[in-house]
Amino acid sequence: MTTLTADDLLYGYINGIFPMAEPDGTIYWYSPDPRAIIPIDSYKPHKSLRPVINKRTFEIRVDFDFEGVMHGCAGPRVQEDGTWISSDIIFAYTNLHKLGYAHSVEAYRENKLVGGLYGVSIGGVFFGESMFYSEANSSKVAFHYLIEILRANGYQLLDTQFINDNVLRYGAIEIPRTDYMERLKKALQLNRKFLLNPPQIPSSKHSAF
Repeated sequence: MTTLTADDLLYGYINGIFPMAEPDGTIYWYSPDPRAIIPIDSYKPHKSLRPVINKRTFEIRVDFDFEGVMHGCAGPRVQEDGTWISSDIIFAYTNLHKLGYAHSVEAYRENKLVGGLYGVSIGGVFFGESMFYSEANSSKVAFHYLIEILRANGYQLLDTQFINDNVLRYGAIEIPRTDYMERLKKALQLNRKFLLNPPQIPSSKHSAF
């Protein structure tokens, strides 16, 4: 498969699959077993990150430069030979963003994008896709605010696809695919909105501190 549409993405996510591109541009769909998720309620920021958050070292914006975040995530990485985020991937997710389903959480320093993440929001599920940083801690702070957004708006499932060292630092766990599909089905039935400042202020029991 070499073309990808926003409808393809929506169909894939609600059925538990997601796309990744090979170096030649060919796109394949994946549904790992086990599946990695990050429990929303149990996340806590590392102690070393708390001063960075409290000092507001980075300005956080949502959906201000979605495509810029995708290009940041598609950039070269020290420990990786290539990227699974092809131009077709960027095009399709940008269209999905225009439809209101894909979102980015962005960290800025002196009005410059220095880190962030993006993913897909359907019902009460956020499907985390990728993150990047050009300044230390920027993507970690963006993730912290992602969790705050998901908690404040009542999301039930944060999918992170594969387990790796990066998601492990945020508390990721693996669950059987059958368990994931059951959780996915229930969470998709919820009506949730991805808002940085929802009308209702979250109670103190949801604080990450």
